[in-house]
Amino acid sequence: MTRVLISADMEGATGTVSPGDVEAGTPRYERFRRLLTQDVNAAVAGFADGGADEIIVNDAHCGMDNVLIEELDPRAVLIVGRHKPLGMMQGLETGVDAVAFVGYHAGAGEQGVLAHTYLSHSILGVRIDGVPVDEGRFNALVAAEAGTPVVLVTGDDLTCRDAARYAPGCRTVTVKTAISRHAAICRTPAVTSADIRREAAAALSSPPPRPTVRAAPHVVEVEVDSPHLAQRACALAGVEPAGHRTVRMEAPDAREALRRFRALTWVIGGGREGDWT
Repeated sequence: MTRVLISADMEGATGTVSPGDVEAGTPRYERFRRLLTQDVNAAVAGFADGGADEIIVNDAHCGMDNVLIEELDPRAVLIVGRHKPLGMMQGLETGVDAVAFVGYHAGAGEQGVLAHTYLSHSILGVRIDGVPVDEGRFNALVAAEAGTPVVLVTGDDLTCRDAARYAPGCRTVTVKTAISRHAAICRTPAVTSADIRREAAAALSSPPPRPTVRAAPHVVEVEVDSPHLAQRACALAGVEPAGHRTVRMEAPDAREALRRFRALTWVIGGGREGDWT
């Protein structure tokens, strides 16, 4: 039996280029959550074509309730809701053979459409064991420690380029080419859906080798845009200053590193100051 986990983010979905496209409650959001669902359905169809027996979709964007379940391909099940122990990687703990990142994006401090790492503000960069990471690379490390390869990544061109580095041999689909943080050359949904379905099927017919695992424990460093956020983060047990705007923490494995990092983002996000002059 082949089981596949699709982690579905939204900033890298077909057509999305501005914050209003991916923020619940804005006029454009309902339109683009439908396009996200279409990207996810293309991946589901492709993995089914490739012989997957079970496909789990984990809604991984913001409130984690964006994929339209009434329009989801019935060959998949959906994990929905935000309070999940593994966050974007929920479902991995059930034991899967392959992971796909659909709608992913570049990391904080990088070029790319809607680039960020977990927070759309405040975080300037994240490193694990000295290596810069975005959400894809971080999540791929979690998958690697479970012995599970990342077989498909979709997003803008810079996201796909980075995926080739952290998941050698994975299939990628560039749904748009970044011009700036809020502009891109976008391919149409009919074209991107066809490409995602084709590459998902191919990903199972010739999957990459089992990933190599970076030795644990791991040191996570987070750079923020204001010293007061670093000071606030150090209120968490195990978080230490590593500079005026940088904090560090150690974790015994990638899952625990992800759990602690998510807690860190909640603390940092809650300390952001409003606009003032």
